[in-house]
Amino acid sequence: MDLIKKIKRTEAQAQETIEQAKAHAAELAEKGRQNRLKTLEKTEHERKKAIDVAVAEAQKQGLAEVENLKAKAQKKQQQLRDKANTKMTAAIEKVMDYLKG
Repeated sequence: MDLIKKIKRTEAQAQETIEQAKAHAAELAEKGRQNRLKTLEKTEHERKKAIDVAVAEAQKQGLAEVENLKAKAQKKQQQLRDKANTKMTAAIEKVMDYLKG
């Protein structure tokens, strides 16, 4: 009888140990899942931040390029005006000379 009680007690202890191990494993799995979620959220936040920085830099570079192109276009227009004015002055002089005759 005493042996049967010991066996039953040992079985109960083993079952309790198994249940504790299951609970501990479930707890560890949940903590791991939460850690993965936090890491994923942090990574996603860092990715969005990097994208925002890249977009801002691209906009800055784009605006600088636009300003550069505008300046070049204005310079080219002025050069064309100056060249046209020079030719126009020469043409007017020729016409005046012709009319004076």
